[in-house]
Amino acid sequence: MAVRGIRGAIVASADQPDAILSATRKLIDEIMRANPALTAEEIASAFFTTTQDLTSAYPAQAVRESGWREVPLLCGQEIPVPEGLQHCIRVLIHWNTDLTQAEIRHVYLGRARKLRPDLTDLEGGEKQP
Repeated sequence: MAVRGIRGAIVASADQPDAILSATRKLIDEIMRANPALTAEEIASAFFTTTQDLTSAYPAQAVRESGWREVPLLCGQEIPVPEGLQHCIRVLIHWNTDLTQAEIRHVYLGRARKLRPDLTDLEGGEKQP
């Protein structure tokens, strides 16, 4: 069994705890939907980052509250790239799976789609292999 990475990102509406936690839940829900075989028990760890303008809550709190109690979680801050996307939450999930990397579905929602246009179609939905 290999460890595969799942990437995702979303933009929070504001630097407020409810906005950060809600956006994080939406992102994780969409990642789980896009990767139906994914379960919390198979997640080796998850690393969340936020842009420097999001400081009122830890994104990991949202998934901890939704049941990822035994998954090692870590939060950090993105580097401040000029002209970078603001209010952005990113995640890298390390998944123990027999799937190939090509079978993993990454999820970029809303304005965060511009971070990886190669992974999403013009409507912003999931790009098919």
